[in-house]
Amino acid sequence: MTSYSMIKVGNDYVVQANDKCILKVGSRRRAAQLISDATGLLNALAVVDSPKIAPEAPSPAREAPELP
Repeated sequence: MTSYSMIKVGNDYVVQANDKCILKVGSRRRAAQLISDATGLLNALAVVDSPKIAPEAPSPAREAPELP
């Protein structure tokens, strides 16, 4: 999971992901909103990519066709 944070640099805020600067914005509120959106998207992606809990029932075996 990615860890997000923000730091103030001068009059701007820098959004970081895993200690890597990825975005610079002018307001703290906007930086917080972007972090919230990114976290929500990653959580939604994790739900979509998660494996199924119960595997599907195997299909019945087919007989091989006879060759002439």
